[in-house]
Amino acid sequence: MSARDAEHALRTALSRGGEWAELFWERHQTLQIVFDDGRVEDAISGLDQGAGIRVTSGERTTYANGNVADADDLIALAGRAARGVEEGGELHDATSVVPDEVAGHSTVAIDPRDVPVGRKVTLLRRADAVARGLDPRIQQVTATYAESIQDVVVANSDGLFRTDRRVRLNLAIHVVARAGEVLESGFESLRGTNGFEMLTDEAVAEAARMAARRAVLNVGAEAAPAGTYTVVLSSEAGGTLIHESVGHGLEADLNLKGLSVYSGRIGEKVASDLITVIDDGTDPDKRGTAAIDDEGTPTHRTVLIEKGVLRSYLSDRKHAEKLGIARSGNARRESFRFLPICRMTNTMIAPGTSDPAEIVRSVKDGIFVKKMGGGQVDVVSGNFAFEITECYRIRDGKLAEPLRGATLVGQGPKLMSEIDMVGSDLGYSTGTCGKDGQGAPVADAQPTIRIPSVVVGGKLK
Repeated sequence: MSARDAEHALRTALSRGGEWAELFWERHQTLQIVFDDGRVEDAISGLDQGAGIRVTSGERTTYANGNVADADDLIALAGRAARGVEEGGELHDATSVVPDEVAGHSTVAIDPRDVPVGRKVTLLRRADAVARGLDPRIQQVTATYAESIQDVVVANSDGLFRTDRRVRLNLAIHVVARAGEVLESGFESLRGTNGFEMLTDEAVAEAARMAARRAVLNVGAEAAPAGTYTVVLSSEAGGTLIHESVGHGLEADLNLKGLSVYSGRIGEKVASDLITVIDDGTDPDKRGTAAIDDEGTPTHRTVLIEKGVLRSYLSDRKHAEKLGIARSGNARRESFRFLPICRMTNTMIAPGTSDPAEIVRSVKDGIFVKKMGGGQVDVVSGNFAFEITECYRIRDGKLAEPLRGATLVGQGPKLMSEIDMVGSDLGYSTGTCGKDGQGAPVADAQPTIRIPSVVVGGKLK
């Protein structure tokens, strides 16, 4: 995609009276290998190339998208976008685009496309063998390798022209263990924006051991007791809590519509003094990291909550302007087939000053959450429910018996206001976040934290 082709397309898109136009071009190469029951179950590679062109006129937005192979296809697509604008308006012209390089924040020493498929299968075989060798109760191991190389160009009629290459790897291991009639699973993954060098033999083996250990632990664990407890969330739990209970509520589009519990509350106290929440699209090598967002804005480190006070929202071009805040570089789209929306990148609770071990010792009777699973949140009310995939009872300041089948239930802002200890450590989790039918790769992080009183769902006493 050349600057000249982009400029021609933008001028065409504005030819019927649009006020502003944007081009998003993408070339996306993917490979996925699934290793199940000791053999390669599936191997799929793909190449998707296309563009989306957005034209605005007042409050009206027209979006045309499709696969494009050459400049002629691009101009035809721009013509489709232009025809969506009502004729008769004042004609605008595009400023000449000027290529502008934005430095990336990830290191790719080995392009995964240069690594033979056989080497990738060997890693999956190793994961399978390590996991199965841990315990005879392990019944099934599924190991999946996925690579994604996305080249994007973003240009608009203000003269912007920026490019980005996003390399993302994902090696995931899912293990099932059985003891009698009880089936439990364990999961671990390696995900990031590094090159293939991140998938060393030892890193893959350790991920397999962790997934297998978690499955075996859960199959022999007691059912979690339902009730209200002091809960310690380990940094190893990752940031599912902050992502679901707070992060979505801080996205600018939901706040403009009044659909968030945080709407209109900038400058107000919304959390404990110990809590600072940051979204950082520049965090080196993390799953949500990129040089630019999908409108071409450089990614940022955005402080959302500072010592309990709400400071800003995660914004794109449109909602930053409407709310009178700075663009935070959080406009993201799943592909060229979608308009960008406000999304998280790498979201975290910043580390505090407490010793993580001391946090556990401070609890006489409670629950220690070592790993979180998925979750759901109602952004209007802030109510949430999270699955716990590994947890333990705390008795007299020490970890005791493992528990299974637990959930955390509560209200995000209330919980954030009640946290009374924040550890000096920091741990990450990764995943794919869904919103408005679009998926986006993200990372979440948190230190060890203590919540004095929270509802734990489980088996009734």
